[in-house]
Amino acid sequence: MADNTDTAHSGNGLEPQTIAVVDLGSNSFHLVLARIVEQDVQILLREKIKVRLAKGLDDDLILNEEAMERGLQTLEIFSHTLNGFHPDHVKILATYTLRTAKNRNEFINRAKLVLPYPIKLVSGQEEARLIYNGVAHSMHFAGKRLVIDIGGGSTEFALGQHFEPLALSSRNVGCVNLTQQFFADGKISEKRFDKAVLKVERELQPIVKRYRHIGWQACIGTSGTASALLEAGRANELCEDTLTLKALKKLKKKLLAYDDFESIDLAGISEDRKGVIVSGLAVMLAAFEMLQIDELEYNDKALREGALYEMEDQLEHDDIRERSVDSLISRMSVDLQHSERVYQTSQILCQQINNNWTLKSIPDFKKVLHWAAKLHEIGLHINSSGTNKHSAYIVANSGLPGFSQEKQQLLTLLLRFHRKKIKHEEFADFTLFKVKDVYRILAIFRLAVLLNQKRQDDFLPELIVNADKEQLNLVFADNWMDDKSLLYANLLAEQEHLRALDIELRINEPC
Repeated sequence: MADNTDTAHSGNGLEPQTIAVVDLGSNSFHLVLARIVEQDVQILLREKIKVRLAKGLDDDLILNEEAMERGLQTLEIFSHTLNGFHPDHVKILATYTLRTAKNRNEFINRAKLVLPYPIKLVSGQEEARLIYNGVAHSMHFAGKRLVIDIGGGSTEFALGQHFEPLALSSRNVGCVNLTQQFFADGKISEKRFDKAVLKVERELQPIVKRYRHIGWQACIGTSGTASALLEAGRANELCEDTLTLKALKKLKKKLLAYDDFESIDLAGISEDRKGVIVSGLAVMLAAFEMLQIDELEYNDKALREGALYEMEDQLEHDDIRERSVDSLISRMSVDLQHSERVYQTSQILCQQINNNWTLKSIPDFKKVLHWAAKLHEIGLHINSSGTNKHSAYIVANSGLPGFSQEKQQLLTLLLRFHRKKIKHEEFADFTLFKVKDVYRILAIFRLAVLLNQKRQDDFLPELIVNADKEQLNLVFADNWMDDKSLLYANLLAEQEHLRALDIELRINEPC
């Protein structure tokens, strides 16, 4: 097993640090171990196990028990490799099937008992960005490039230049779910194949115009399907180093000569690819024709490598999430001075109640509060009425590189309910964060916003705050509240609001 000691980087003269990424894909689960050496990532170990999770997802988007068991058994195997790793050095990413399954929380909660690290649901756009990040770090190219990653449940398209993605999209067609829809009994026919291609073309239609308009000079395919198709093309002397439309059409003809998956006996197609190669070809062929792709080269770096490089960036340099938030507010008219007041007040509250309210399930809660402070008024860009709703809407529907789905949902929740009535029915169903910690961080943020309603520097006196279980005591200097009748009335109203979070707020009354 790789050395997983939590040491500093070799750039500091110490042993390199080992990091790990687990990819809970729709077709396979992957584990990659790497170490950071001189600001570079060196792969130490790769483990891949076929799970076919998407095969267990029914038409109602319910993941069946058999698929869950296959996934949990795989995580049990991975747990031996990851034993002893620090949580900051392990990233577990769940893609299409788990982000789509309505009962995903059941799987995630059971998975925690097997592998005690947070599982982060990755949005389709975030998945595409990480895939592009993996390619961008592994091959130099001066022009624009289109990256295509055909997975088990979805296909990601990322178009960018250097390290900057210009267009990101995830389409809900993959080699496993397409097989279930059109080749469920394992039978192959041209009619079925053409229907599968048409399905993919319809999925791609919304992105075609934009991608063609931006344009690209190179097309790269990543992950298993692209690798298998290129290998089959080479083995049958249909292409050499790149996959072409001509080669794909010839490969289609060869595959359609077979009646079913079991009878496929074509050079370059492994036994475990027989069940998904036909649908994978349908996706690739549709992509070539819709986007008018001439040729595609293969790169073996994708989502996992992109996540590893991002971990290196976050551990060694700045946090990409900070850049995401700053990029969003740069497009809006935000009062950064007021945002800083709110943030500083939240930190004063946190410092004094830290011993009793540790918020352990939200390890970077101070960063979350900082992002929330920066973003809580971006809704003013839409309308001054209902700012909290507008702010939440913008963040919920923005691509925020670096944010997991649940972290973005937590941020959205803080913005949505930083003022006025709290509505539990609008709360996300979190798996990474404990409900009690979500309630507490929301209470802290609401108070930080409320206490800065005057939007003035040096308005607040020295605050004394303490917490005892679900009781929060807020004490002001003697007589300070005497002429603050509006603030006092708002704090009394806040007492009522916080009861919805099972938190009792106590305030010293004016004389």
